[in-house]
Amino acid sequence: MKVLILGGGVIGRTLADALKGEVDITIIEKDEVRAKALIESGFRVIVGDFSYTATLLKAGIDKADLIVITTMDVHTIKRATQVIRTNNKEIPIITVIPDEISPDELQKEIEEELEFEAKLNYTLSPRIALSKAIIHLIENFAEKKNASLLYRKLLDLKQKGDSLLIVMHDNPDPDAMASAVALKAIAQQVGFTVKMVYGGEITHHENRALVNILGLDLVKVSRGSYEIKRHPFIAIIDCQPNGNLTILEEDDLKRVQILIDHHQILENAKERIPSDAFIDIRPDAKASSSILTEYLRALNIDVNSYLGTALFYGIYTDTKKFSMLSHIDLDAIEFLAEKINYALLEKIENPDISTEAAEILAKAILNRRVYKNTIISNVGFITNRDAIAQAADFLLRLEGTSTVLVFGVVDDRIEISSRTKDVRINIGQILKSAFGDIGSAGGHSQMGGARINLGIFKLARDKNSLLRLVEEAITEKFLEALGIKES
Repeated sequence: MKVLILGGGVIGRTLADALKGEVDITIIEKDEVRAKALIESGFRVIVGDFSYTATLLKAGIDKADLIVITTMDVHTIKRATQVIRTNNKEIPIITVIPDEISPDELQKEIEEELEFEAKLNYTLSPRIALSKAIIHLIENFAEKKNASLLYRKLLDLKQKGDSLLIVMHDNPDPDAMASAVALKAIAQQVGFTVKMVYGGEITHHENRALVNILGLDLVKVSRGSYEIKRHPFIAIIDCQPNGNLTILEEDDLKRVQILIDHHQILENAKERIPSDAFIDIRPDAKASSSILTEYLRALNIDVNSYLGTALFYGIYTDTKKFSMLSHIDLDAIEFLAEKINYALLEKIENPDISTEAAEILAKAILNRRVYKNTIISNVGFITNRDAIAQAADFLLRLEGTSTVLVFGVVDDRIEISSRTKDVRINIGQILKSAFGDIGSAGGHSQMGGARINLGIFKLARDKNSLLRLVEEAITEKFLEALGIKES
């Protein structure tokens, strides 16, 4: 690529030094002393005024691929732009501009004063560029600081014990599982033996595929079990000690030394664990996998294709197929891009659907009730909790539907999953308003869930009557929270 640098001052010389050997550079400089110094440094230099056609022709403007104007004198920029465009209408122009003028103002002034189409492709203000550079440095510092604090915490813990228990929420999704595996990789660097556990079920067919295809070593445990008690330290990942984390007893929370999550901090979460625990809760990140990827990058820990694929898929699912991304997620995706096994990813994303999941989806369709543009569906007594979320995702695709709630009874509790396309409401807040006082509920603006214990109603012998009572109560409270009158 042939680049013309107009001006051999501080900016022009710095650019030339940085690009030397990478591209074909020609510098145009009218100061003979400065030009001589550039020539002695091995650069091709045309001595002359770049605001004259003859000088640009001598420099080879007709064969150049890019022009960089390094002066910040507005009059010189205007004149140079006119001469450049007279000789080459299409060549891209990068120009440095003074802080007191905007790119639009400069372009307008050129076109009004010279009656000439400027076509400045890229403009750069030193003040803005410096601000962006400082912001980037601050963000890098913050990333490395969080990763360093985590690593230092693990080193301190290693002096007191050898094993770490990583706890996910009861029914872990790809984001939770990938994050747990990433934290395990970091802890193993310090020398810990690590166990990853959960308390519920992994029933969603894509989640099971993730576990099986990537060979994730996850263990199901029960509340009060020896597997929980035997580890001196506990890390909680992608959740907090409330709601969808039921396997830890209050006494277990005293051993929680690490808490990493991307959901908004829950009430009393910090008060329930040791004050010196490492806590990184970032609601601006849309996936915990993005936070863990940041740690891995900052700590220079090798990410193989299995871990890279798991983290990428965790971000993919928790950001609703990349439909909502923060800069933390984007940075993580960029880092993981070359560490993904796409053949494995295809197998994970498109596994065979189980017979039970298909039956639950059929129930959700048949049992749906429509209230304006809202669907509520009762799938009855089931064992596959994740199929409720799958059914909610499917029903939301039905024409004319903006909000969906699907519920079913799993063991001794009611499991609820809700989705919306209505930008006017926050479904997580709606669920919390509707069911927060009788169970646990929450989520994001477009998706959420709730869980309600049946209590003494689980002893009911007439299951059909129980389902009718549950459906009436859930429908009434959900529609009330939405502000819809049941007709």
